[in-house]
Amino acid sequence: MGRLVHFEIHVDDMERAKNFYGEVFGWTFEDWSEYAGMPYFGATTGDAGELGINGALMKRQGPSPEPGQAVNGYACTIGVGDYDSTEALILKLGGKLALPKYALPGMAWQGYYVDTEGNLFGIHQPDEQAK
Repeated sequence: MGRLVHFEIHVDDMERAKNFYGEVFGWTFEDWSEYAGMPYFGATTGDAGELGINGALMKRQGPSPEPGQAVNGYACTIGVGDYDSTEALILKLGGKLALPKYALPGMAWQGYYVDTEGNLFGIHQPDEQAK
């Protein structure tokens, strides 16, 4: 089976992106630029025993996505414990709302945002009471 094992988020401003993802989600970063031959920071997104994967921030190699354009790649969704406080932090740190919070009935709250680098991502808070 082809299980997803790593992700890369393309960024224009590495420090701005590290600050955004570090502050909003608590991710930590390790400089792997020497291995990649370009600005590239490995991202640890949680404890090794937790469900999920790690990835990286890498220097964008072309133009940034145009606002409002269709997604051209994968949209990653990040699990959160408190949807509303995470959304507030995303917006405070320069993220933008793409698709407002909505219920996945009996399962979770979901919504989509644009990060400081123009990339689309989702947040997901499990909640069996969501309607």
